[in-house]
Parts: sequence; C-alpha cells; structure tokens
Amino acid sequence: MPEIIEITDFSAPELDIYARLSETQLLHYYEPDTGIFIAESPKVINRALDAGFEPVSFLLERKHIENQAQGVISRCGNVPVFTSDPDVLTKLTGYSLARGALCAMRRKKLPSVEEICSNARRIAVLENIMNSTNIGAIFRSAAALNMDAILLTPACSDPLYRRAVRVSMGTVFQVPWTYFEGDFNNYPQLGVEMLREMGFKTAAMALRDDTISIDDPKLRTEEKLAVVLGTEGDGLANETIANCDYTVKIPMSHGVDSLNVAAAGAVAFWELGKRS
Repeated sequence: MPEIIEITDFSAPELDIYARLSETQLLHYYEPDTGIFIAESPKVINRALDAGFEPVSFLLERKHIENQAQGVISRCGNVPVFTSDPDVLTKLTGYSLARGALCAMRRKKLPSVEEICSNARRIAVLENIMNSTNIGAIFRSAAALNMDAILLTPACSDPLYRRAVRVSMGTVFQVPWTYFEGDFNNYPQLGVEMLREMGFKTAAMALRDDTISIDDPKLRTEEKLAVVLGTEGDGLANETIANCDYTVKIPMSHGVDSLNVAAAGAVAFWELGKRS
C-alpha cells in the first residue's frame, strides 16, 4: 500500500527534490551513484516504470490518487505519495503539474555507444542540441519513425530533464540512447570514426549547396545509417560535415531556408528511416 502524506510543511527535506533542487543537482543527487530525474504525468510515469526505472516518491494532486494516477501508484508498493490541492503544489514546485502528477525516479547507468548500436541499423546523432523541448520532440519523432537508437554529444541537453521527458511523452524510455563520453568527447573525429568502425555511414543534415537530396535512393540502400543533426541556429560544425560520408539537404519551398531542428529531424527520420 502507498504511504499517503499530506503536505503541511514546505520546508520538509523530502520535498527538496520537487521544490528546491535544480535538475543539475538532481542529476548528481546520489553521487557517486546515478542521480534522480522527474517524470511528469501518469502516461510518462508508466512508460518509465515499464522501462525498469525505480520510483523514489510521488507528488500528486489529491483528487488523482484514486483517479488517473491510481494505476501507477498501485505499481509502486509503499513508495511515499506527497499530496495536496493544485494551488499548493503549484506554489511548491513553481509550475502547474501536467495531469497533476510527478514522480521522482532513480537514473540508471548509461549504456556504452557500442551497446546501443550493436543491433541498430538507423540511428540519430545529436550534436550540441541544448533546448530540452527540441530534445524531447526529437526523441518522440525518433521513436515513431524507425530510429533504433540516439547518440548525443556531451553539450546536448539531458534527455531526462523534466521538460524533455514530458515533451517526448516518455519515449526517452523507449529509444535506447547514450552520450559520447571519455575519449569520445573528442567529437566529431573519434565519434564519426567509431560509427564507421561499427559499419555506419553518416549523413550530415546541413543547409549547403554541395549536398544530395534527402530522397536520394542511395541513402535508403545503406545497410546502416547515422543521421546527424546540429545545434539550434548554427547547425552542424563544418568539421562534422567534413567528417561525414554524406551531406544531406531537405528541399524547401516558398523561400523558406530552414526548419527547426526537431521538425528537420522528423522529416529526416521519416525519409531515411525507410529501408530497402
């Protein structure tokens, strides 16, 4: 049975993870072990539980304990459930809760690049994408449009930040992902070389004249392909483009010169996720 705890004291240390700690602090909460992240809404929490993440506690609107959050609570044994009215929770957290539910969960150790790419044929590589909303939207598109895994450079926003998790609708728990780490902080040289050693051809999405169209038939015939997307505004670094096997452009009309990186990712995944 869950432990239902009515919130009467905002200063209670058990509420720090919802009220007073930044997401960076949550990331390092249990160091040297993995940290905590916040999942928001019953659907997202269920997907995290399905993926084997361990709940620490809940923060719920009182009315949802026996309503839309009942199912997720029942899956979590005697995990503490902190509760109150919506206005109290908004005052505590600083924002309105999506579907009236938050769950603090323990992170897992990230897999290696080799592990998540071992059985993949189509992957996305995200270079220095720093907006959590874009990260979440890219994950949702990747899950829906045939990407088998996602690799992120160290400067990317964390896919387990609350906003990214929420925008992704929990697909961050369904698509395998990890960061280039250690020696592979020397990206793109070592990162692209590593992908090449695993049999991947790399397709840099870039706004240049010396490109091939995204519907070029030879892209679809590649056995293993990595779709490389760059940071908001500046796009991919010139060095990255030079290291990739293909430079690929999405044809535009009406004088439009570019798409938001999340929108470009969805188009790229739709077209390049098709396999001959």
